[in-house]
Amino acid sequence: MLIEWILPRKILYGAGSVRAVGEIVEQWGGQKLLVVTGKTPERFSEIFSSLRDAEIPFEIFQVVREPTVEDAENALECARKWHAGIVVAIGGGSVLDVGKVVAGLLTNPGPLRDYLEVVGNAKPLTHPAVPFLAIPTTAGTGSEATRNAVLDVPDQRVKVSIRSPLLVPWAAILDPCLTFSLPSPQTVASGLDALTQLIEAFVCKRANSLTDAVCREGLALAFPSLPRAATNGRDEEARGAMMLAAFYSGVALANAGLGAVHGLAGPLGGFLHAPHGAICAALLVPVVRTNIRLLREREPQNPALARYAELARIAMRCDTADAGDLPQWLNAYVTSLGVSSLADFGLREVDIPVIAEKGQNSSSTKANPVALTKEDICEILREALHGQR
Repeated sequence: MLIEWILPRKILYGAGSVRAVGEIVEQWGGQKLLVVTGKTPERFSEIFSSLRDAEIPFEIFQVVREPTVEDAENALECARKWHAGIVVAIGGGSVLDVGKVVAGLLTNPGPLRDYLEVVGNAKPLTHPAVPFLAIPTTAGTGSEATRNAVLDVPDQRVKVSIRSPLLVPWAAILDPCLTFSLPSPQTVASGLDALTQLIEAFVCKRANSLTDAVCREGLALAFPSLPRAATNGRDEEARGAMMLAAFYSGVALANAGLGAVHGLAGPLGGFLHAPHGAICAALLVPVVRTNIRLLREREPQNPALARYAELARIAMRCDTADAGDLPQWLNAYVTSLGVSSLADFGLREVDIPVIAEKGQNSSSTKANPVALTKEDICEILREALHGQR
């Protein structure tokens, strides 16, 4: 099997590491840059001071919602008018994804829609992106390490990706202090997204030695740290562990792939007004339970069963735990964090066949450790719909 490993060129981790922004950008030539942020850019005065101290001119573009294709196009237009040669994105996964799109399309000709999967032509990027620095303020998507960006297409009720190795950020700064003010519900949703990515990359068909290593480390960090971070947002040790776990989940996603949770979360994200992490959390236990059951019934020699057993031992901190112990334990874990059902976000029984059909054909579902029929997927969605985990 051919293995390709893709990572950011530079990674800084630790409290106060954002103070190095000016120094990093200066090393890239100190050109004009576009800073992509969320709704409250004033939170990042320390970063802006670092840029001013380095005498680097910058313009700010705000992402105020789950970004649509139109939002990304507007950000790109802003960068072109400013003649930006560098992009810095500070925020959650959505903000980082917009930054990726801008960095990639500044050097690649033609409209953004040509490069989109599903609704576009999936045209490949051919020119390297401009230097791009990703600074996450949530511990969830791992977008600071991935090769894709996700955008909403409201008129078609779907979320789609632009995907290329050229979109991997040049550098990432992982400063856990930036997550201290993240409210508990967002901490849980983003943290369960990271945890789901680690689980899916660990058991998926394309797992490899690099992703195995980062998944094992990330899972051992995330399971005990997420409840602590949700309870006490200023727990620096827990916040730091989750920041690393989320980064590891992005590395694993970029270099192995995912599974049915994310295969279904994509079409559900375009269908429902719900945070991506919350959708993943609702799907996680039904997918794990179904995968283990089907592996035992259809492919008892599949090595993914041994991986689920190892996952159970990591999660439960019990040397005798087995794959069959995992769904019940995981159910108690996510329930304790207050996970909602998909019905709470507006999914209806009548919607399930449409979502199942779209989800079955996704690249993530195709990497699932066991093949799922449309009926299997419908059953997963029914469990997630009613919260019957």
